Amino acid sequence: MKIASSHTEKLLVMATMLPWAAYAQAPVQAYPVKSIRIVVGFAGGGAAEIAARIVGQIYTERFGQQVIIDPRPGAGGNIAADLVAKSPPDGYTLLTCAFAFTVNPSLFSKLPFDAQKDFAPVSLFAYTANFLTVHPSVPARTLKEFIALAKARPGQLTFGSAGNGTASHLAGELMNSMAGIKLVHIPYKGSALAHTDLLGGHISSAFPGVAISLPHIRAGRLRALAVTGLKRAQSLPEVPTISEAGLPGFEVISWYGLLAPAATPTDIVQRLNGELNRALQEPGSADRLKATGMDPMHTTPAEFDSFLKRELAKWNEVIKAMGVRAN
Repeated sequence: MKIASSHTEKLLVMATMLPWAAYAQAPVQAYPVKSIRIVVGFAGGGAAEIAARIVGQIYTERFGQQVIIDPRPGAGGNIAADLVAKSPPDGYTLLTCAFAFTVNPSLFSKLPFDAQKDFAPVSLFAYTANFLTVHPSVPARTLKEFIALAKARPGQLTFGSAGNGTASHLAGELMNSMAGIKLVHIPYKGSALAHTDLLGGHISSAFPGVAISLPHIRAGRLRALAVTGLKRAQSLPEVPTISEAGLPGFEVISWYGLLAPAATPTDIVQRLNGELNRALQEPGSADRLKATGMDPMHTTPAEFDSFLKRELAKWNEVIKAMGVRAN
């Protein structure tokens, strides 16, 4: 199965296209005049929640208003997305979306919202690769050894994920497909919960992001076998990519963006986009993301719209080819 070519480079150069949804054109007198809520679809302590808190801190500093981070884990982020889709389009309820947002429409048989019609893209703001990580009790020190072990023990090795449709889930399913192995998927309500069980040896492996796994890898509590992106991670350059270690063309990366409900006034969307993007071009805010292992980026709403449409199309093809379903 041929997977779409690298999106890591495409993330950095975005093509302008038509907006995701028609935004209301009513003038905005003053925004914001009260606290803003950023909803996250995964449990606290995971990469998505960490990213949301950094964005929240940026808006607090820029707007002088409190920003509340509201984790609503479950269903691969669908609970949070549905909540925001049905919220008033006034700029005071936002969604930190991630990889699962563009996978779930193909992975789930039915969703209570329309990923293409119910949201107004604000900006894509960060991306990062994940590590194939194993507990030290797993007798494999390279990707090839891990694949050989999985073939010798079909259905016995497990991998945990942050939930159905997440990057950590599809990375495991893609490895099953490309390597011809059978890792058993154990979904959690967030990467922090999966990571806790991996540290405890309750699951064999996982594909966590840099932010949550790096300290434990460096401390020897976990072993990183490979990186899921097409480039090695700057934080652990000695760890090869999965593509170069034995599965050419393998690529799954995590990304984080901000969405508002559809019909949110254009002025508000542009204000949210402008303040966030200006902040991420400054050393202070950018360094907060880099310190977690994420790479900051900035896009226009139309560029983020273009990216979302490409990802929806890409993963629809991949999921059909793999025959993966969440329900």
